[in-house]
Amino acid sequence: MPLQTQFQRKTIETFVVYRELVVVMVPIAIATQALAEFGVIKAVSPWLAPAMQLFGLPPELALAWLTGLLVGMWGGIVVLFTLIPTLTLSSADMTVFSALLLLAHAIPVEQRIVARAGPNFWATSIIRIAGAIVFAALLHQLFAATGWLSQPMAPVWTPAVGEAGWLGFFYGLAKTLVVMLAVLLALSWAMELLRAAGILDLLYKALAPLFRLVGLRQEALPFTTVGLLLGISYGSGLMLAEVRRQPIEPRQIFLASVFMGFAHSLIEDTLVVVALGADLTTVLFGRLLFAIVATAAIAFVLDRFSSAPVAQGDTASRFNPN
Repeated sequence: MPLQTQFQRKTIETFVVYRELVVVMVPIAIATQALAEFGVIKAVSPWLAPAMQLFGLPPELALAWLTGLLVGMWGGIVVLFTLIPTLTLSSADMTVFSALLLLAHAIPVEQRIVARAGPNFWATSIIRIAGAIVFAALLHQLFAATGWLSQPMAPVWTPAVGEAGWLGFFYGLAKTLVVMLAVLLALSWAMELLRAAGILDLLYKALAPLFRLVGLRQEALPFTTVGLLLGISYGSGLMLAEVRRQPIEPRQIFLASVFMGFAHSLIEDTLVVVALGADLTTVLFGRLLFAIVATAAIAFVLDRFSSAPVAQGDTASRFNPN
């Protein structure tokens, strides 16, 4: 097939997938913003405050994590830095909080997008939140036992608070949607060029040993790689396209979703929390190691105790581009 025809086909596929993402993202984003604006998240956060003891964090940070959990990373970060003037946090505290936020944020939006490709929304959400709790608790125990990163946190950058309220929210949402479309189109075109040049095959061969550790095969490499480097929304967007283009085993989709939930956006998200004072080694290499071990354990459990396909939620076969 000529390259121009391939580009046209990929562009049409990308717009179809983008429409699916918008249909999922916009209503959920508005709903979670309403929860924040009407004070529901703030009212619920005291119930989560005792859990902060698991991580050695001040109970006030429950509001920051709950905001990040529902609204997204930036929401959690902004709330965190409104609280910091009244708190004394160490580098260890910031690293532990970043671990919570990196593994579990924007759950309603991101996991609903994942569910469009097949995996059950509640199963992947619970696994992702549980992974964040386990990883952060392990880090706290390590830092408490060794005294590592006990010095006061020293951010090199702090977020500027943008315009609050619904106007600021809709501006941010519109900006996100525009950027997402641009990135999805660029990704789809770049992957076609790399595939035609044979570079994509070389990249997959290089990454194959890593993904093999967590039970992922060749067909799951394209979208898992994108999710790992750029984020769940982009990885899941490509996963939707791949599911439509060719049949993929539900177990592979589920494991890819779990792995991306634990380790995604290794570039942008990592740089953000490191600039805020988190430890680079922990939030990059530690998170990747945890994602490999945790996903491999889940794959082992699936192999050992389940002969049936992974339970499906909003399966890919249900949605129709027309």
